[in-house]
Amino acid sequence: SKMTVKAVKMPCTSANVYTKVPDGGWGWTVAFAFFVVEALTYGIIKSFGVFFNDLMESFDETNSRISWIISICVFVQTFTAPLSTVLSNRFGHRLVVMAGGLLLSTGMVIASFARSVVDMYVTIGVVSGLGYCLSFLPTVTILSQYFDKRRSLVTAVASTGECFAVFSFAPAITALKEQIGWRYSMLSVGVLQLGITACGSLLRPIVIREQEEVKAQPPEESTETKYMLENEQTCTSIESIDSGVDITTSPSNVPGKTKAEPKSEEPKQHGQNLIENNRTPPEPKTKLLDFSVMRDYSFICYAFFGLFATLGFFAPSLYIIPLSRSLGIGKDHSAYILSAMAIAEVFGRIFAGWVLNKKPIRKIYIELICVILLSVALVAFPFASGFWGLMICSVYFGFMLGTVAGTHIPLLAEDDVVGIERMSSAAGVYVFIQSLAGLAGPPLAGVLVDTTKNYSSAFYSCAAGMVLGAVFLALVRPCKTGLCHHQQQQQQVEESTAGPPPELPDDFIDMDIGKAENSGKGSDSV
Repeated sequence: SKMTVKAVKMPCTSANVYTKVPDGGWGWTVAFAFFVVEALTYGIIKSFGVFFNDLMESFDETNSRISWIISICVFVQTFTAPLSTVLSNRFGHRLVVMAGGLLLSTGMVIASFARSVVDMYVTIGVVSGLGYCLSFLPTVTILSQYFDKRRSLVTAVASTGECFAVFSFAPAITALKEQIGWRYSMLSVGVLQLGITACGSLLRPIVIREQEEVKAQPPEESTETKYMLENEQTCTSIESIDSGVDITTSPSNVPGKTKAEPKSEEPKQHGQNLIENNRTPPEPKTKLLDFSVMRDYSFICYAFFGLFATLGFFAPSLYIIPLSRSLGIGKDHSAYILSAMAIAEVFGRIFAGWVLNKKPIRKIYIELICVILLSVALVAFPFASGFWGLMICSVYFGFMLGTVAGTHIPLLAEDDVVGIERMSSAAGVYVFIQSLAGLAGPPLAGVLVDTTKNYSSAFYSCAAGMVLGAVFLALVRPCKTGLCHHQQQQQQVEESTAGPPPELPDDFIDMDIGKAENSGKGSDSV
């Protein structure tokens, strides 16, 4: 008979312990929390443009100096990603996300009382930027741990919170500004972002333990114990009976036990051994930041993909309205184009999650196809003319952007990249590398636009970065199962088929010497 250890559900303040990935359960609550966190982080960042004109008028600054607020914020958010990983592994995802929500809200509230653009750089750029990092990355990491088969679909649907926020927050904040002004509107946004702390409290840690099988003790052992107790008064034990048969369950045959031990203590020791066998072995200590991912060639290629692909994520959002205005399209119609892009991104995220959830499928190849189609969308923008031409390009770009933006971080959990065990550290390093492109991308596109006096150059530069990203993404799978791996496997197969070398007798030298002596005597006699 066998006993199996069932999954244990701990209290709210403790971890959820499962024997395998639940693919649901409390994971649905975590998915809802991620939806809200997405809306209150990236949704607010993408909707911050509604404050641009007010900040320019209040601080008497140029558009470029005001745009540095978001640039610094995004850079700090991505640059401090390894710090988020270290804190999550040390203190847990829940406390880190709650602290991030508090930082984020504090920075936005203080920014509403700013008197210069430099104050905005510190409050929103640094303080809120750090809060964005501590809130977003741990949430998406723990969500991936709760799902396996449905991971791609659930993550893609939950990430649509960002798109719904862009579609709803911009008009809502605009209407609120007309009633109470931009400062109190920004203060209200900061108070709203306190909801991230509530979402962080829902992030129960998860522990996956394989089922343990404990075999019942054989009846001979209990019989032996009973027999020894019956003979205790006569000072006779099983060992004193010379039957010619060794009893393997006897304490005398167990290493570390001697016959000098009193037999009356054996039942107690036997019970202690059973307790020790039922105890769960101690879990290995988790590394705060596992840099071993940097020795994985597949992860290095995937990190370069994220570095170059990030160049293509920002251009349409920043330059679609200036490009449309340069083509003679009105201000209101330009806003419609941006809204259509956000709606199309929702459907793109859901579609990508649905496709990647199919079995069997190689997800890294689906991602590669989406990146190639996204590059085509970036190249198509300069050839668009008129309102409907830009509208079609924006909807197409938004859909393809959703297929990539909602899946490129969760794909780190796939075995083709690093796997779920090292995803936490890999996500920190991956987003950190992305920060370089996030900081250099907007200024680079701005220099090209100022040099060429044409917005098309910004889209071309982003398309070039996306194509380079597709090249590195195509190398991820070959690096995971490359030529060196095949050579190692062939060596192992050859060693296993060859078998161990034949054993020679210890006295083979003596045998040869003896033969030589006998042959020598025979020749002498002749």
